[in-house]
This record gives sequence, structure tokens and C-alpha cells, in this order.
Amino acid sequence: MAAPAGLRPRPTLMSAHGAVWGRVRSRLRAFPERLAACGAEAAAYGRCVQASTAPGGHLRKDLCAPEFEALRSCFAAAAKKPLTGGS
Repeated sequence: MAAPAGLRPRPTLMSAHGAVWGRVRSRLRAFPERLAACGAEAAAYGRCVQASTAPGGHLRKDLCAPEFEALRSCFAAAAKKPLTGGS
């Protein structure tokens, strides 16, 4: 069936039975649980930002860079962990 004038045809999926999209959905569902392991790093970064934005504080670039880098590293490590188990 041809696409109506002015509309592009919808691309077909290259995977059988949506296998690629199933893996993507599975990774996205697991992400919040993985990031929960970074609670200490998130709390440290949050405390730094909060302290620098409190009355008398001065938030400026790179003030909380060490805390942010620790949080970023934790997120990156969590994202790389292989999926285990079922759904």
C-alpha cells in the first residue's frame, strides 16, 4: 500500500518478531534498578549542589566536579552490567 501524498512510508523493522526492540525494552526496564546502586554517589552530588545553592553559597562551574564524576562513573558502570534473569 502506498503512503498518502506528503507522508513518508513507515520503515520496516529489520529484526524478526521485534527481537531488537525486546532487548531495548528489557534494558530500559532494568535501568532504574541498576541506578539504585549509585545512591551514595547521587546523595554526595546532591549535598554538594544543595550546599552551594543555599543562602551564602556560590554555585559555579566545576565546584562539584569530583562528586559529579563519581556519579557519572557509577551510572556508566551500572549501564554496562549485563542483564541477568527473566523479563
